[in-house]
Amino acid sequence: QVQLEESGGGLVQPGGSLRLSCTTSGSIFRLYAMGWYRRAPGKQRELVAVITVRGSTNYADSVKGRFTISRDNAKNTVYLQMNSLKPEDTAVYYCNADRAGRAVFDSWGQGTQVTVSS
Repeated sequence: QVQLEESGGGLVQPGGSLRLSCTTSGSIFRLYAMGWYRRAPGKQRELVAVITVRGSTNYADSVKGRFTISRDNAKNTVYLQMNSLKPEDTAVYYCNADRAGRAVFDSWGQGTQVTVSS
């Protein structure tokens, strides 16, 4: 059973900020790049941001300049700082190990709901 636990979501007004956290097991964290994904209502899950073991990052065009992914190797935790949030960022956000832009594991955590609305 893969451990992936997301937290930090909530309701925020447009232009606001949230920081999401995801913890996983040390064995996964040490070996894999980690990605944040999201699924908006009626849409497929998409990759939002990814960070390699060494800290290199990549972002979807829709969030570049607004979101920042980071990782704390001592805590086996990956973060997603989301600024200047827009209503179209509303989704359930998930984390997973990532390989070439695809989730490594078929099992997912419960995710954390982000709702951007006035």
